[in-house]
Amino acid sequence: MKFTLSWLKDHLETDADASTIADTLTAIGLELEELRPAPNPRHKFEPFLVAHVLSAEPHPNADKLRVCKVDAGMGQVIDVVCGAPNAKTGMKAVFAPVGTVIPGITLDDGSNLVLTKGMIRGEPSNGMLCSERELLLSDEHDGIIELPADAPTGALYADYKDVLPDYKGVEDWVFEIGLTPNRGDAAGVRGIARDLAAAGLGILRPNRPGFGSGSWKTDFQVTLETQDCPVFAYRIIRGVKNGASPQWVQDRLEAIGNRPISALVDVTNLVNFDLCRPTHVFDLNRIQGDSLSVRKARDGETCAALNEKTYQLADHMTIIADGAGPTSIAGVMGGLGSSVQDDTTDVLLEAALWIPGDIARTGRVLGIHSDARYRFERGTDPAAVLNDLDIATQFIVDFCGGDPSEVVVVGEFPKPETRFDLPIDLVNRRSGLDVPADQQAKILTDLGFTVSGTDPLNITVPSWRSDVERVEDLTEEVLRIVGFDAVPAVSLPREATLPARAVSDTQAKTSALRRALASQGLNEAYLWSFTHSAVARQFAPAGTNAPFPAPELYLANPISSELDVMRPSLLCNLMVAARGNQNRGFANVALFEVGLRFAGVEEDAQLLSAAGLRTGQFAPKSWTGEGAGKAGRGVDAFDAKADALAALEAFGAPIASLQTTTSALPPYFHPGRSGTLGLGKNILAVFGELHPALLDELDVKGPAVAFELFLDRIPAPKKKGGNAKALYRPAALQQVERDFAFLVDETVEAEKLLRAVKGADKAHIVEATLFDVYDGKGIPEGKKSLALTVYLQPREAAFTDADLEAMSQKIITQAMKATGGELRA
Repeated sequence: MKFTLSWLKDHLETDADASTIADTLTAIGLELEELRPAPNPRHKFEPFLVAHVLSAEPHPNADKLRVCKVDAGMGQVIDVVCGAPNAKTGMKAVFAPVGTVIPGITLDDGSNLVLTKGMIRGEPSNGMLCSERELLLSDEHDGIIELPADAPTGALYADYKDVLPDYKGVEDWVFEIGLTPNRGDAAGVRGIARDLAAAGLGILRPNRPGFGSGSWKTDFQVTLETQDCPVFAYRIIRGVKNGASPQWVQDRLEAIGNRPISALVDVTNLVNFDLCRPTHVFDLNRIQGDSLSVRKARDGETCAALNEKTYQLADHMTIIADGAGPTSIAGVMGGLGSSVQDDTTDVLLEAALWIPGDIARTGRVLGIHSDARYRFERGTDPAAVLNDLDIATQFIVDFCGGDPSEVVVVGEFPKPETRFDLPIDLVNRRSGLDVPADQQAKILTDLGFTVSGTDPLNITVPSWRSDVERVEDLTEEVLRIVGFDAVPAVSLPREATLPARAVSDTQAKTSALRRALASQGLNEAYLWSFTHSAVARQFAPAGTNAPFPAPELYLANPISSELDVMRPSLLCNLMVAARGNQNRGFANVALFEVGLRFAGVEEDAQLLSAAGLRTGQFAPKSWTGEGAGKAGRGVDAFDAKADALAALEAFGAPIASLQTTTSALPPYFHPGRSGTLGLGKNILAVFGELHPALLDELDVKGPAVAFELFLDRIPAPKKKGGNAKALYRPAALQQVERDFAFLVDETVEAEKLLRAVKGADKAHIVEATLFDVYDGKGIPEGKKSLALTVYLQPREAAFTDADLEAMSQKIITQAMKATGGELRA
């Protein structure tokens, strides 16, 4: 909503400056979006001069042109080629020198013509003699402006033209406020003035008088055939003379970005912005037949609107129709066929009430954003229809003359009278602000409410405030005028001195997990929580006999046929993403995602998970690569295991206690090249190569490895002594390394041996790592050699040979007992 300071002062008697008004608007809930100086209407006329045409001779090379000698008070005679039929020797005219912007001539790019020196049919022309249309004074373009003979040569036309106000020294401002949808009353300047007056910024002036009763009755009829128009009020005005509206009206509309068109149209725009009352004028002689009907559109009907676009109408849209069909899209935009023209003499002026929801739907479907729609869909004042119609009538009579008929009202005015009892202490209970009863009553009275009683106050809501629907709305009205910044700031009570953490433990650990996987070289993906049922079926658990996915996991209204079910595994969409990347030439994919997998629709069946996927080569081709051609190494199960362990460690899982097994594997993993990480029977993760059948089914090129973490199964760490980290104590003595090789059955897992070795002497063994697996020459059939390095850390004193021998014997004994193997010679 835009308006100017001078326009506001038509309704508000105030000495407040623009800055004070701007601050007050925001304080009372009419948030200011922009405040800027209003364009000075005088500026566009300042380059134009009163000129004396010394001579006007026929052009030697063109019959309809004249070569004029012009004295514009610039100290020289200027040559001007002019095509106006009334250009003649001795006349006074309006002259535009070279460099002047001509407001009434628009070029193809939307800019206005800027005069330059030129040659016209071989004769020089250094300016222009102007018509009224070229100065946007009217649509008159039959000849140039002819001024009285006593007009002073060289004077500024802006100073001489007596119908132009003297804008010298006048400073005006344009306000633009952002309206919430419930404040339809503030979509008019008068509504804004009422709020400012209630806020103590001035006195609300009486509304301008309307025309009153007409002198004759019309037999023109309007019928209502739909309930979406409760009231249709209209009158006929005979004998009008359409033309340019007064300059102050044009300036006012131009200041808020509205283009003046003609007096009749400008009146409707003026009343629209001034009183939040959309009205419309029909050219009575262009209406087909002797009546109008307000009805729903019929299939196949179209309407050519004022924006020169033709709209296909639907049967839910309300229209105004004449004998030939739709002539207006009701409440949204008028029709071109019945629009007023320069030669219009008789008009039908209407003001109606429309159902806001119907107008909003029609405008949205047709894509029309008009000023009328903006106000009707927010709601207009039903009690002011006739008064506003009379004000619009008076403007037309003032600007265009004419003889108005009596007003005809079709339909019935709604009579909603909303009343509330407002307890005096309710404002204090809602805000903590003590507002005396008399102040509350004055604020509400100034806003237009009718107030009686003492405690509670008996409030009647004015007709223009349809947004006040409950007694709490009245407390808001009081508070916004008093000022929300006056509400005391009170801190909420705290149960502890220190504030609670902004994130939960799970959120913090999930963030650390993401960083860990990104450090492993994987890219995080953000994918849908639903997937294609054909993809989901490939991730069914082992031994599933029931339909998978479960019927309750299917979406009732999927956004796509390929996203019809909640995902049972994060790997579903990661596989689809990998396929998409491969299809676009990116063979080496490394992706991960953290999110929910769905085992059911219950809250506890939405389980937090993390999953990652690698395809192609672990590293690109390089001179350090393996094999012929120095090709990069393909991804394998151990890459997936390393990713899974890094993520589990970041999430706080007890890495040292994890057991690697090959049992309980999902069927979509390769049975011989995958494994699980868990604590006993509690499986925390599964990793390894994906099953070739899965890759074929989903058209993903291998090799492909993946891991899946079940974060909901990871036990919370047992805290000892609070959250503080243990003091770092670097060892004072040097670490000792010892290598061992054990001959074990080929079915023995290396992890079993490592766990046994680490447990041989927990006080001194800090780590044990496998560095060789050998089953070649010299190793009995069915056996393999596992070689490992054990790291021993002395604590109080350096190890003696006896200490090392004793610990080595413990390691050997524990390893042989756990694996059934023997120390390799």
